[in-house]
Amino acid sequence: MHLPEDPEVPVQINIVPMIDVVFAVLAFFILSSLFLTRSEGLPVALPGAETAEAQAQRQVVVTLNESGELFVGNRAVSDEQLLEAIQTLGTLSDGGLVVIRADQSVSHGRVVAVMDRLRTLPGVQLAIATEGSQP
Repeated sequence: MHLPEDPEVPVQINIVPMIDVVFAVLAFFILSSLFLTRSEGLPVALPGAETAEAQAQRQVVVTLNESGELFVGNRAVSDEQLLEAIQTLGTLSDGGLVVIRADQSVSHGRVVAVMDRLRTLPGVQLAIATEGSQP
């Protein structure tokens, strides 16, 4: 008895699931990198401003918390160490932006004293962080 030969089905590699996985991983890394680029600094209650704008240049964040303590990034510094801490970061070598995130309960005189000290850096630009208006 002679059985008919089954024609061999050519082997196929289905790459659609692999493409789905690659796009899922790519989307994960894109979204996670967006959260890493935000430099919010320490949590402070910022004053509100209707004309608040986002800044998109090299910047250093200086934070004054509600008790008047001074931070460069997340590192606590004294008033005397402020300029040295900013210069060691190296991002303001040819002018840059220093964003002052001062809690709304910090006295105006304390903020002005920090601004005055920062203005001694050559080519520095100062900005004060605020909360945008809520629609």
